[in-house]
Amino acid sequence: MTSPLSDLPTSELLDPPLPAGLPGLDPAWSRAVRALDADGVERTWHVLDNAPSLAGPAQGTVLCVHGNPTWAYLWRSVLAAGAARGWRVVAVDHLDMGFSERTGTLRPLARRIDDLGRVVDALGLEGPVVTLAHDWGGIVSLGWALAHRDRLAGVVLCNTAVSEAGAALPAPLRLARADALLRFGTTTTPAFLETTLALAHPPLAREVKEAFRAPYRRAERRRAVGDFVADIPLEPDHGSRAALLDVAGRLGELADVPVLLLWGPRDPVFSDRYLRDLRARLPHADVHRFEGAGHLLPEDADVAGTLLAWLGSARVPAAPPLAPAVRPLSAALEERRADPGPAVVELGEGARTVSWAQLATRVDELAAGLLASGVRRGDRVALLVPPGTELTSVVYACLRIGAVIVVADAGLGLPGLHRAVRGAGPAHVVGIARALVAARALGWPGSRFLAGPGRALRLGTPLDELARRGRAALATTPLPPPPGPTEEAAVLFTSGSTGPAKGVVYTVAQLAAVRDLLAAAYAVGPGTRLVAGFAPFALFGPALGAVSAVPDMDVTAPRTLSATALADAVAAVGATVVFASPAALAGVLATRGALDPARRRALEQVELLLSAGAPVPAALLRQVQELVPRASLHTPYGMTEALPVTDIDLVGIEEAGSGDGVCVGHPLPGVEVALAPLTSTGTAPGPLVDVPDVLGEIAVRGAHVKERYDQLWLAERASTRDAGWHRTGDVGHLDAEGRLWVEGRLAHLVLTAEGPVAPVGTEQRLESVPAVSRAALVGVGPAGAQRLVAVVEAPGTAAGVAPLELADACRAAAGRELVAVLVVAVLPTDIRHNSKIDRTRVARWAQRVLAGERVGRP
Repeated sequence: MTSPLSDLPTSELLDPPLPAGLPGLDPAWSRAVRALDADGVERTWHVLDNAPSLAGPAQGTVLCVHGNPTWAYLWRSVLAAGAARGWRVVAVDHLDMGFSERTGTLRPLARRIDDLGRVVDALGLEGPVVTLAHDWGGIVSLGWALAHRDRLAGVVLCNTAVSEAGAALPAPLRLARADALLRFGTTTTPAFLETTLALAHPPLAREVKEAFRAPYRRAERRRAVGDFVADIPLEPDHGSRAALLDVAGRLGELADVPVLLLWGPRDPVFSDRYLRDLRARLPHADVHRFEGAGHLLPEDADVAGTLLAWLGSARVPAAPPLAPAVRPLSAALEERRADPGPAVVELGEGARTVSWAQLATRVDELAAGLLASGVRRGDRVALLVPPGTELTSVVYACLRIGAVIVVADAGLGLPGLHRAVRGAGPAHVVGIARALVAARALGWPGSRFLAGPGRALRLGTPLDELARRGRAALATTPLPPPPGPTEEAAVLFTSGSTGPAKGVVYTVAQLAAVRDLLAAAYAVGPGTRLVAGFAPFALFGPALGAVSAVPDMDVTAPRTLSATALADAVAAVGATVVFASPAALAGVLATRGALDPARRRALEQVELLLSAGAPVPAALLRQVQELVPRASLHTPYGMTEALPVTDIDLVGIEEAGSGDGVCVGHPLPGVEVALAPLTSTGTAPGPLVDVPDVLGEIAVRGAHVKERYDQLWLAERASTRDAGWHRTGDVGHLDAEGRLWVEGRLAHLVLTAEGPVAPVGTEQRLESVPAVSRAALVGVGPAGAQRLVAVVEAPGTAAGVAPLELADACRAAAGRELVAVLVVAVLPTDIRHNSKIDRTRVARWAQRVLAGERVGRP
């Protein structure tokens, strides 16, 4: 039995009353609710309810449940955003928490679930109801959701846990839970509360901290803070253990309920292991990880905006189904299983050659060894091994048994690599010695396997030992059937040049489609001999049936490819095809003086050179042409999410002539390209068009385009807002001949009063000035009124305002009004390709210079 909502003013029912002037909180939302608890005692709950702010009938109700030691104030941004979008939002203070009644009784998990049901009934929330919860409010909200499926429309969780807490309780909670400290740290003093508030990123404003402290000023009002911690079921006979296990064990019942998992990876309490556990229990859930956010996720990130975007999103229709017959990625390797000829030739230190027969055997043995060592179909395996025979063998072994490879470029730097690998949540790591040392130091989970030399017992199981296990297993047990075309095959990380690197998920069929497109577009296949100086293509040689040579270079620093190393790789296999990034080609040109006649003759046999990863200047290609005079020089355009998309050769570039941006040619067969026109504010809401001379965001469609972004629901929704298409984040236009011109990134548009300006066309004109090596066009000032600033690279010059003669030459060449011309000796580039200018960093530097600050180089 419940009683109706009280007609008395909230201030007369709460003790103490809700303080006035809490930032972000409309006092009209505060109300008291009376209902009978399970003992038949009438209790008073405090809730925040935005119903008074709704202009009309609600689309539905979001039921918010806080954790410990916060209160309903945590959800103030959701209350405000929900009111603006027509969603009723109700945030409940648990009894003995926030401004709800202090009952003086213990309220373990099962009772808190029951309490929530009673206050919801008193509020008359019949549905549809979407639950939103944080911290230990997660398990309470899930208990209610499982008991009220008839009202449930969706489940949203923020940094919480449902696994057996006693199995691996987070260290901060273990400390707080210790008998000797429990009451002192949680109740006698506000230490637990203050520690929680200190977890915000960035730190909370003083007045916001005061708002969170408001209901917990005195020790007697903090009693439930300690009770909540004590209710964590560490011991097997703990009174709340059965309730926790019951809820956790029944989550499969929510398989038909939309679920969104929002996560702050910097959480020292609920780490990524709890997210992995939730994903395993709710495999259909959408996931979005907010890099840089931590435990107090609703304070650190835009939970409200993400939630309402998710609530308002229609399920994007699936792209047309792939053809059922997909040639396995390893088909060419199987076909050449008995071939004693070379498959992969690795040059440099530890140079070696592996035949097709040896590679096929090694792949089988490693596949069986991985299975024998606990790697299962669908497990994620992080690969931290340089391109070469070992990486090739491990990749194909993982793909053979259905393990999902996770590839994050070491060029991301240690922080970026850590963020990427941790976010992907691999169950296993395969790496060289220094990578496994880092994995241990950074606390990456899972089993570890060592590629190459190292102190095996300390680092992980050596791959040779893994192969021995595999040989023994194959003697009695054949490998299982390979994965199907729709199963996940890889998570490949972007370069991170415009923000944290994103994980891009590919299925088996999509990787096969990449191989098939390369084979068809460039006639690469059995009989082809290629040099892979561009890491993404180093692994496709065996899939294409081509002999691959990996040159002596540091693949994390493409400019380390020298002319002699390239020539030696070409000579080693008699290569007629070369893949190399623009930065690698720059390294080759810088060292061409070291070529002897024999090496020059080797390069003269190259028939096809492909360069991808960044725009390739025509001037650079003309210089490369002198080294490979017989070769057709192609520059396919694409990205981690879809490669390749378009293609053009040097002849085509010269025919296209100069224009705004880089001409990247026509779409390849089976690939479609369209544009979403830009608005005056630099956004591209759509719809897609394919008309000439319209500046817009580039969108692509094809069988080889990514499956999705990994655990980045917002980014995925933005990129797939047009059914079946991928929004690239690049901007450009189509010309009258149907060729695509790339003019920069959405993130790098300069938002002037006259509209958005894409940087690349102006940069190309600036680079025509003899003294300028490279240029960046950036904006200073507020968005919508930004002014154009040119920052040019002139080696040997001091950073700062450009000399008058150089500035005048740049202004004459730019074709646009420039408020300033600045000069640097070297423009900063991205860490993966060493060729994409970091315009965001340059813009920050330019702003400081023009503000009169004394700054060094950008």
